[in-house]
Amino acid sequence: MKVLFASSEAYPFAMSGGLADVSGALPKALRKRLVGCRVVMPLYGCVSEEMRSKMNFLCSITVPVSWRRQYCGIFEAHVDGVIYYLLDNQYYFKRDGLYGHYDDAERFAFFSRAVLEIIPHIDFKPDVIHCNDWQTALVPVYLNAFYRWDETFKKIKTVFTIHNIQYQGKYGHELTGDVLGLPPECESLLDYDGCINFMKGAIQCADKVTTVSPTYAREILDPYYSHGLDGILREFTFKLTGIVNGIDYDVYNPEKDGLIYRSYNADDMVGKAFNKQSLQSELGLPQKPGVPVIGIVSRLVKHKGFDLVKCVFEELLRADLQFAILGSGEWEFETFFHRMAERYPDKVGLNLGFNPQLAHRIYAGADMFLMPSQSEPCGLAQMVALRYGTVPIVRETGGLNDTISDSGDGQGNGFTFQSYNAHDMENAVWRALAGYSDANGWNTLKKRGMECDNSWSRSANAYIKLYKEIVNG
Repeated sequence: MKVLFASSEAYPFAMSGGLADVSGALPKALRKRLVGCRVVMPLYGCVSEEMRSKMNFLCSITVPVSWRRQYCGIFEAHVDGVIYYLLDNQYYFKRDGLYGHYDDAERFAFFSRAVLEIIPHIDFKPDVIHCNDWQTALVPVYLNAFYRWDETFKKIKTVFTIHNIQYQGKYGHELTGDVLGLPPECESLLDYDGCINFMKGAIQCADKVTTVSPTYAREILDPYYSHGLDGILREFTFKLTGIVNGIDYDVYNPEKDGLIYRSYNADDMVGKAFNKQSLQSELGLPQKPGVPVIGIVSRLVKHKGFDLVKCVFEELLRADLQFAILGSGEWEFETFFHRMAERYPDKVGLNLGFNPQLAHRIYAGADMFLMPSQSEPCGLAQMVALRYGTVPIVRETGGLNDTISDSGDGQGNGFTFQSYNAHDMENAVWRALAGYSDANGWNTLKKRGMECDNSWSRSANAYIKLYKEIVNG
């Protein structure tokens, strides 16, 4: 079986979030299971010279964008056993940042059409095109509108994965003629709630629609979570399934991680204590081995639950604990945590921004990891925390609910709360602190978390089963 994985970003070429991690790790996991999987993505200006040195130019073609044709250079690169196709058009992609430009609709309409146009020019005819988020949502639409008559494309199936339903590719109808170029009989595929909606078109046209956790697949049928798409999703529920993401165990491995202070494993956690002491030192916190450290690595935005944290933060600081915080985001929360770090320098270690090395060190050095998200389609940080023996405290939503279970029954791997309520979150933290005071029980909980299997193995097998179902069905 052959799968072409279409994504607007992929590690290690260009990334802005979790989609790049998935696009880098899932194809690699599929390849290990003898599924031919290749990745196609834009060639952005931010791709490093080191990565460009791995690329070979294959050929150039022109791609229809409504009534005109645009240049597209096809480059190929081999990384970790996976072949990547990077599509070049400097007008569309040689810019600062991956997204947020005035013509994003046109940029990714071009990319979606190019994903299909390159197929006759590469030595790879996919059985399945796996599309991801709104930036590739037009691939199934264009495939059905323009290519089904062609023998090369007749049997190709499509899977569309929703990584975050908040971002749908919503635009005005003025794009219909000059940008999208769909025939009149197909224009209704994108029409939804008074505007053009790229994601709606993919939900309607793809053979299967997946999202990144079973709980999130249920949640997005509810208007509270769906950002307006619950109606079309309920109509096509028969297509919808949830598959939890994994994490790359080569990247996140406390036994081999060169970014942390000292390696360790589930059977020998002496190194974790050293990581905690070193983290406290780096963040300017008192080096007290018996004081629990709560880690936070996140975008500091309301959507991630930081209004809850802000509400009870000073109450929590009355306890003998420390916070290790890394992130950036909304001014309100950056300002709040900066003020807390100034007021409580012995209890709050703060680094505003994104620092991959420090992120790994917080995962390794903290005792607990707080994720009180309002919604979380999947979440990777809680799984990384488990991998490093750092006990998650999470709200029961999306992928957090599917990967973390409360240890109150003696079997779980973390501490959870259900309602989006600051005092419910606070209570979960108090329960975690009580658990920490029992050294033997806490060591058992850490070891249990480290032994959880959140690798891509299980997720890759679920995707293979899905691919086979639509190809053989």
